[in-house]
Amino acid sequence: MRPVQTASSVVGAAFLLVGVLGFVPGVTTHYDELGFAGHSGALLLGLFAVSVLHNLVHLLFGVFALLAAKTTQFSRMFLVAGGGLYVLLWVYGSAIGEHGDSNFLPVNTADNWLHLGLGAAMIGLGVAATAVERSRSDSPVN
Repeated sequence: MRPVQTASSVVGAAFLLVGVLGFVPGVTTHYDELGFAGHSGALLLGLFAVSVLHNLVHLLFGVFALLAAKTTQFSRMFLVAGGGLYVLLWVYGSAIGEHGDSNFLPVNTADNWLHLGLGAAMIGLGVAATAVERSRSDSPVN
């Protein structure tokens, strides 16, 4: 497995873990307030706003990352494009009100900053892992 594929696998496993933990009472505080979408009082680790939809998005993103890890090309695409989506989610989450109707996932301030860091890290992993692979060979990475 090439470095970019390993990075995609690790990110995918992390998304799956977060998606599952969002459904675990105790790990998710105020679990009784977990709604399907929109504002939810449930907080993963007592900090990050979650809903059923938000947890399902994490699970789907994790599955997609693991499927993408089968090839270097799809791994790179997942990390860079997925990271870009998370940066856009940070912009969106920062622009809407936490309790507004537009907050359909839901996201809060902690989620917003996590999304920015996650997006930047994913893009960085996609670029850096590809650069490492290219430096190890004379031919371009597929």
